[in-house]
Amino acid sequence: MPQTTSSTHPAHVAIIMDGNGLWAQQRGLPRIEGHRRGVETVRTVTDAGRELGLRTLTLYAFSVENWNRPQDEVGALMGLLEFYLKKELNTFIKNRIRLRTIGRTHLLPAGVQKHLNHTIEVTKDFDDYTLVLALNYGARTEIVDAARAYAAAITKGEIAANDESWASFSRHLYTADLPDPDLIIRTSGEERLSNFLLMQGAYAELVFTPVLWPDFGKDDLAAAISAYGKRERRYGKTSAQLNPAATS
Repeated sequence: MPQTTSSTHPAHVAIIMDGNGLWAQQRGLPRIEGHRRGVETVRTVTDAGRELGLRTLTLYAFSVENWNRPQDEVGALMGLLEFYLKKELNTFIKNRIRLRTIGRTHLLPAGVQKHLNHTIEVTKDFDDYTLVLALNYGARTEIVDAARAYAAAITKGEIAANDESWASFSRHLYTADLPDPDLIIRTSGEERLSNFLLMQGAYAELVFTPVLWPDFGKDDLAAAISAYGKRERRYGKTSAQLNPAATS
């Protein structure tokens, strides 16, 4: 889906949703309560993204490394995901939100896959606003999968063996039909990307906020977008090249 990005307003924002467990810990609650509150924030921020003029919002919901968490927590997370998909289906349709996923979703529980596939199918023709859930996602895993598909395409003669262009390779990423993120936000005060959109975020602006995900709201998203608008995005060029009138 073609999208345009102004120098002051991002079209695609991606968020590493972090801090659910700490939010619960600070309140003397079980970790799962933080995750439940985090699910509520997903809806709040999804709505806020539309209101603030985003075209695409990507949320890092479950990483390939998250399988290493205690099994009862993983099971609870999968249950919350299935509950969220059931509850939000009518909202997606009403608000014309297209749902997409990235990651090895074929390894998720059958019930989750069923609701994901159904929601994706019934919203596939909406083109105003896209919510992307990164599920069982890892950037390194994505690169491995893309390299395998790229090699297979070369073997089949679909791509020239000497084609070394990024455009050819990137067509095999999970995000082949999505724009790269303009802005990546991480909540909870941690300042790392944690294996998230490493290729697509090569030129993304980064905002790290101390706000825990369950407390993250429209004002916090607006503040991050405002910070983005004050940055100069040069893509390897100089400031003088971007603003020749200012230096003449």
